[in-house]
Amino acid sequence: MAELRLVKPSAAELPGYTAALQRGWSPDPVRLEKAAAEELARIVADPAGFLASLDDPEARGAPIKLPDGSTVPRLPGYRRWMWDGELVGSIGFRWQKGTSTLPAHVLGHIGYAVVPWKRKLGHAKRALALLLPEAKARGLDYVELTTDPDNVASQKVIQSCGGRLIERFNEGPAYGNAEGFRYRIDLR
Repeated sequence: MAELRLVKPSAAELPGYTAALQRGWSPDPVRLEKAAAEELARIVADPAGFLASLDDPEARGAPIKLPDGSTVPRLPGYRRWMWDGELVGSIGFRWQKGTSTLPAHVLGHIGYAVVPWKRKLGHAKRALALLLPEAKARGLDYVELTTDPDNVASQKVIQSCGGRLIERFNEGPAYGNAEGFRYRIDLR
C-alpha cells in the first residue's frame, strides 16, 4: 500500500471517487446517502464543473444547502481526496477570511470521511495531520472540528492531532438540534 497523500480532486482520480459513491460511501457524515446521490448526479451532468466546485478558496460557488434545506453563503474552502493509490476518503477545509471564528451555522473548519473498506488504518489521523499546516498557512490560530458524542473513533483522531474538547453543544435546528462535541486544535 502506498503512503497516504492528499490530492486536489482531478479527472485522474474521479473514477475511483465515483466508484466509492456507487458502493454506498458518502463524503458527508450528516446527509449520507442524499449527499452521495447528489454528487453522483453532479458528476454525470458535468464532471469538470463538479471537480472545479471542490476547490473554491475564493467562495465563488453557489450557496451551501444545510441539512434542513436552508441555504447559507459559501465560505472559502476546498476538499482534498485521501489517496494511497486508490481513494481512501475525503477531507474538507473551510474558513472565514481574517478570523479563526466561524459563523454559527458552520460546525467546524475541517470534516473528513474515510471509505468503510479503508477504516481503522490510521488514514483519518494522517489526513488531518497533513491538512493542519495548510490551515496554519491561512493565518488561523486554531481550527475546530465537531463529532457526535458516540463517534469515539473520530474523537481519537482529533485528540491524536492535538485536539482538546472545548464544549458539548446543541448543533442547532439546521442539524436537527443534535448534540455534538466541539474540539479545538491550536495552530500557533
